[in-house]
Amino acid sequence: MKNDTAVKKENKKSTIKRILKMLISFYPVLIPVTAICIIFSAIVSVMPAVVSQEIYAILNNNANLGKWDFVFGEIMPLIIILIVVYLLSLASITLYTQLMAYITQGFLYKTRGKMFDGMQNLPIKYFDTHKHGDIMSHYTNDIDTLRELVSRAIPTLLQSCVIVVGVLAVMLYYSVWMTLIVLAGVVVMMLVSKKIGGGSAKYFVRQQKSIGASEGFVQEMMNGQKVIKVFNHEKECEEDFEKINEQLFKDSSKAHAYANVLGPIIMNIGNILYVIVAVCGGLFILSNFENLSISGKVFSISIVVPFMNMTKQFTGNVNQVSQQINVIVMGLAGAQRIFELMDQEPEVDDGYVTLVNAEIDEEGNITETEKRTGKWAWKHPHHDGTLTYTQLKGDVRLVNVDFSYKEGRQILYGVSVYAEPGQKVAFVGATGAGKTTITNLINCFYNIEDGKIRYDGININKIKKADLRRSLGIVLQETNLFTGTVMENIRYGRLDATDEECIEAAKLSGADDFITRLPDGYETELTNNGANLSQGQRQLIAIARAAVADPPVMILDEATSSIDTRTEAIVQKGMDRLMEGRTVFVIAHRLSTVKNSDVIMVLENGRIIERGDHDKLISEKGTYYRLYTGAFELE
Repeated sequence: MKNDTAVKKENKKSTIKRILKMLISFYPVLIPVTAICIIFSAIVSVMPAVVSQEIYAILNNNANLGKWDFVFGEIMPLIIILIVVYLLSLASITLYTQLMAYITQGFLYKTRGKMFDGMQNLPIKYFDTHKHGDIMSHYTNDIDTLRELVSRAIPTLLQSCVIVVGVLAVMLYYSVWMTLIVLAGVVVMMLVSKKIGGGSAKYFVRQQKSIGASEGFVQEMMNGQKVIKVFNHEKECEEDFEKINEQLFKDSSKAHAYANVLGPIIMNIGNILYVIVAVCGGLFILSNFENLSISGKVFSISIVVPFMNMTKQFTGNVNQVSQQINVIVMGLAGAQRIFELMDQEPEVDDGYVTLVNAEIDEEGNITETEKRTGKWAWKHPHHDGTLTYTQLKGDVRLVNVDFSYKEGRQILYGVSVYAEPGQKVAFVGATGAGKTTITNLINCFYNIEDGKIRYDGININKIKKADLRRSLGIVLQETNLFTGTVMENIRYGRLDATDEECIEAAKLSGADDFITRLPDGYETELTNNGANLSQGQRQLIAIARAAVADPPVMILDEATSSIDTRTEAIVQKGMDRLMEGRTVFVIAHRLSTVKNSDVIMVLENGRIIERGDHDKLISEKGTYYRLYTGAFELE
């Protein structure tokens, strides 16, 4: 088995490969062009060493130093070549910096898009088990570290590596002995970089995790500000945040302490190496030491002076590479977190039965149509290539369903529910009895462990999830409104709904009265989850949003829990109109709202202990009787 270090190295390699593969797949033409520009500019930066050596050699071996024809004949051509090459290098640098800016932002744009698209396909369980602030950190901090990696670290690494290889080749051409001295110094630099950079890398990875934890905590505290203030827990929250913030401080300070000391150390090693090269070169000249080189040139000032400049350039680029270690480590840490989100298993959808608009004649024959008719059918393809259509009536049945959110913590035990078309089925019971869980299973937010759920006789696992949920209208206890106008929030239930249909839905739910009294009516802007509205008003808009979808089956999860008794009476009339002709599942907070239900099911510890209509359950004088006569509210 591989140890942790080997696994981490393998993960880093695979992450780098994946980033490069994504870059090339996004920009198959621009990436090679940019790489060529970077390599060209790097090669050009090596040329001054070659040209200066030639000039020194010419000056050293020619006695006609004062003649202009010598200057123009021998020196000027080299200078002109250098100027032309530098101009071409300037053009390539300008081109690749502009291309890198475009590629980097485009890469981040597409990566964010892939992250968000993938996130939309994740199961509800993922969001139940991960802090939302930590998820947000993927889109902010992790993306920012990835930007630094792509825009700065990768180009710098490529450029520095080309320069190092180029300068090394030139060094070997002129003197093997001097090159060995430089390489000995570089080995020391690399060992120092590995030691200090390794410590820096460890803490930069921890820093990324600490940032995610702090953002998750802050987001949670922002959502719970009212609760915090009501219970005077400001001090406790500060103390909790102090612990998280202190951990972030420790990780960040250690990471940057290592990072900040690395640069000066490497730079000074380079300076020392520069002096050593100068001294050794002088000694080689004075002692007439035999030079070993491809060029065959003897030790002279024309070799030593350019070599000193090449040493500075060589060590400078090694230092550049070492300085990118922190950016690379942070970028890879951020990229790994991003890829973890992107690689999460999407919600499994093996369904093949789809929901279609239908025209149904008097004999019950079903014809599929593109236009909205108010009638639907399940389109069921078969293995032999034939199609059958089943009218959507709203017959929902749960048969002996067992379910657990976590292994070993069973929530539902053998639950059976039979909702016939047009029936109003109510679930009552104490908190945690399993009421909301049943509606989550009907929506296929979670998969059952045992039993079956059938919709118009079709196993819901055979129905495409999007089509299943399109047939279900739902009003949750926790209302979520989006930034936009009131009209846009109502239209969220069905995006092709007209203004008139949205207004009609608002009237149906009882929301029209307060909406028309808002400053801009239906065009009033809502922000921060509708914070400028009361809880009851927000709930009314949510009911209108469900109404405009006009689904055959409705799920009302504590839909009137945030509405006062007077408003509830208004809403109830609209709700009755909304529920007319539909199969409705109601989770009740107030038992008065379920009195007229066709079937009332009483749950206790994940089991249905009583079922029947209001009169039947009252006559039995069981749990429902005690709840109803003892108090109108369960909680």
